[in-house]
Amino acid sequence: MKFLLTMHMNPDVWEGLSEETRQEVMDGHADFVAKIRASGEMINTQALGGPEDSAVVRVRGGVPAVTDGPFAESKEFLAGFYLVECESRDRALEVAAMIPDARIDGLGIEVRPVVFFADAETQSDFG
Repeated sequence: MKFLLTMHMNPDVWEGLSEETRQEVMDGHADFVAKIRASGEMINTQALGGPEDSAVVRVRGGVPAVTDGPFAESKEFLAGFYLVECESRDRALEVAAMIPDARIDGLGIEVRPVVFFADAETQSDFG
């Protein structure tokens, strides 16, 4: 089963951390990636730019309208994700708990099952 593990950033929480703690989180991602690559569960990961570089496109009446910023009005924003393949939801929750951000008060990892997956380089996988 595939799961999307999303990391949501709250800039106020992040800025409240010591430089040492922020570095531990960043370094912890390298350790995490090594572990899930070794287990064969890693499919993909990406870090995303901040909301100051984001745009939302909505088509109304056939005309695209572009606005700055993230879709939701919130301080939190999607900062990145891991796409993993785990034998069960329970395992996906265990894997999510290994992501360093999960240990920081005010941050967390959302675990969401993937119901459709189409790899650009291979055929679609519906399960």
